[in-house]
Amino acid sequence: MKFFICLAFIVAQLTSVANASSVRIKDLVNFDGVRGNDLVGYGLVVGLNGSGDGIRNAPFTEEMMALTLERLGINVTGEQFRPKNVAAVLVTAVLPPFSRTGGRIDVTVSTIGDAKSLLGGTLIMTPLNGADGEIYAVAQGTVIAGGISADGAAARVVHGVPTAGTVVSGGRIEREIDFDFSALETLRLALRDPDFSTAEKIESVVNSKLGRRVATMMDAGTVSLDLRVAGAPSPAHVLSRIENLTIEPERSARVVVDQRSGTIVMGEDVRISRVAVAQGNLTLTIEEAPMVVQPSPFSEGETIVVPRTAAAIGEAQGSGLAEVDGGTSLSQVVAGLNALGVSPLDMIDILKSIKAAGAMHAEFIVQ
Repeated sequence: MKFFICLAFIVAQLTSVANASSVRIKDLVNFDGVRGNDLVGYGLVVGLNGSGDGIRNAPFTEEMMALTLERLGINVTGEQFRPKNVAAVLVTAVLPPFSRTGGRIDVTVSTIGDAKSLLGGTLIMTPLNGADGEIYAVAQGTVIAGGISADGAAARVVHGVPTAGTVVSGGRIEREIDFDFSALETLRLALRDPDFSTAEKIESVVNSKLGRRVATMMDAGTVSLDLRVAGAPSPAHVLSRIENLTIEPERSARVVVDQRSGTIVMGEDVRISRVAVAQGNLTLTIEEAPMVVQPSPFSEGETIVVPRTAAAIGEAQGSGLAEVDGGTSLSQVVAGLNALGVSPLDMIDILKSIKAAGAMHAEFIVQ
């Protein structure tokens, strides 16, 4: 109960802060065409301290190492070498919008063999391809692993994930995305949480700021901008003028629960109609008290153990039906639910039942 009261207090504080300040348009929408592009590559990490791939379990590592050495002018055909300080990895990165040739990006490195750790390793030159198969960046540099591992003859301890790491600014952009942003005549704003009222507010504040009808609400998730009548030198100037405009977004009423941790989060607009709730607990008790039975003195027999089990089902005394008054605010709803005096896990079951009874006017999400 204390947990639920504390959670309700936090939600109330966050709600009051949200009501006191508006949200910028750039934090509510995605600009059509302004997006990143995923890159992926296959490479090698060298310089590991004996924690690399085992060649028997990852033969592709040896093949990749041989090809790399041959490109450097070293012929290893027919040679038998078993490097323990090399690991085959997949390299992933995101090419940010409007990235230019020569820019730097972070890359993520993950093992695909049986390497135990990438700690202290160095990623050698790895081309990064886009979805079209073209090379857009090349990655190389020291890997910063996300964990550590240590092992001995009969035990091993691992903290974090040492088989994955990051090369900070390890990717250099070699090709730019062909996208002429300045030639756009219309631009769509895609709401991250579609809502008709929020979209209408964005339309109103943008048109008011620019002094003409530039924005048009297309649906709950899209607001279209006619850049031809915006009166700005370029689309970039239009976005710079409107992205920091603020509105108070509308949110759907939601109740989110996590059964594993017993977490309950309620939105500001959650409402519960007047309802009566009864909640009880059944307790199952099983006791084992085996009894030893011995034969009579000087008689032929053997000592045996006779099982004795006592099983009972008890029901905890409840408080009967408890009435939860209909709440017109989040604090009233929380006060009514807290009056039931149950734990957060029991509260989740009660909220499910209230929703099934049609008394909860909110979307109920179970994780």
